[in-house]
Amino acid sequence: MTGVLPPRTAGLGSVRGVTSDPRPAPPGAAEPDDAEVGRRFAAGDEQALALAYERWAGQVHGMAVRAFGSGPDAEDVTQQTFISAWTGRTRYRPEQGPLPAWLTGVCRHKIADTWARRDRLRREAEAAISQAQAAPGDGATPAVDTAVADRMLVLDELDRLGQPQRGIIELAFFADLTHAQIAEQTGIPLGTVKSHIRRTLERLRTRLEVDGAALTA
Repeated sequence: MTGVLPPRTAGLGSVRGVTSDPRPAPPGAAEPDDAEVGRRFAAGDEQALALAYERWAGQVHGMAVRAFGSGPDAEDVTQQTFISAWTGRTRYRPEQGPLPAWLTGVCRHKIADTWARRDRLRREAEAAISQAQAAPGDGATPAVDTAVADRMLVLDELDRLGQPQRGIIELAFFADLTHAQIAEQTGIPLGTVKSHIRRTLERLRTRLEVDGAALTA
C-alpha cells in the first residue's frame, strides 16, 4: 500500500501522505456506482479510496463535528477514519453492507477513542490535584511531578480556548508533535501554528506569575 488519502475536500484542509492519483474517467465513461466503489475499495484500488473520500468525507466529517464542534478534533477524526478504513480494508465485506455504512462505524470508533483520550487526560489532572491536596502542609510546595503539574495547568487553560487553538495545543503538549507536524496534520499554515502556540504559552506564563503572586500574598 503506497497511498494513504486523497486530498481533503474543500474546507477540510490538506492530508499528509497522499500518493493516490484519481484520474478523471474518459469522456462518456460512466461513474462507478457506490456498490462498485465498495468492491474496488475492498480490493485495494486507490482510485476507489479517492472516490470514497470524495463521496462520503462530508458525512464522516459531519459526524465528527457533531461530536466535537468544527476544528482540529473533527478534522483529525475524519482523517483517521479514512486511514483506518483503508489500512483495515480487508475487514470490509461489500456483500455485508454498503461502504458508507462501514465508514460510519469506523468513525464512531474514532470518536470514542478521542473522547477516551480526553477523559484520560482529565483523570490525570484530577489525580494530580488530589495528590497536591493530600500532601503534608509543611509550608513547602507539594511534591507533584513537574510534568503532571504542567499538564494540569495546560488542561485548565485548554478549557478557556476555542478552536483551532485548543486542537493545536493538544497536539503539541499531549501528542508531542512538532510545529511542522501539527501544520501538516491540521492543514493550518506553519506560521499560524507557531503564533497560536506562542500566544498560549504567554497566557500560561502570565497565569503562573499571577498564581505565584497570590500564593505569596
